[in-house]
Amino acid sequence: MKKSSRRKFIATAAALGTGAAVSAMTPGSKKEKKKYLVHHAIFWLKNPSSVEDRDKLAEGVKSLGKIETIRELHVGIVASTEKRDVVDNSWGVSEVMFFDDLAGQATYQTHPIHQEFIKNHSHLWEKVIVYDAIDV
Repeated sequence: MKKSSRRKFIATAAALGTGAAVSAMTPGSKKEKKKYLVHHAIFWLKNPSSVEDRDKLAEGVKSLGKIETIRELHVGIVASTEKRDVVDNSWGVSEVMFFDDLAGQATYQTHPIHQEFIKNHSHLWEKVIVYDAIDV
């Protein structure tokens, strides 16, 4: 086995690292990012001080993840971040869903699981606002 110096090892590692960085920047070597339709719904609770209502609604939203056209689902509650003029923390539960396309989002809207969710949980919210966006 050949003995290697630390200096030679560092030089070799640096050269390999630079090569990897250069090949990552080469046009055509980067994988094209999948573009999604993003559906973000924000719910304001009828009883904002009820942790039980908030948790019931969050669990209901999580059940929507069983719908086959939803590629990803994130369910959240208000974070305890710093108070700033641009931060709205008046809501209770949010959902962010990713769909492959408009057809997948349309399927979600009429899906029996979504309709059941509305039927069983709409009594918990006072207001919902939805933001739909397509990746650019």
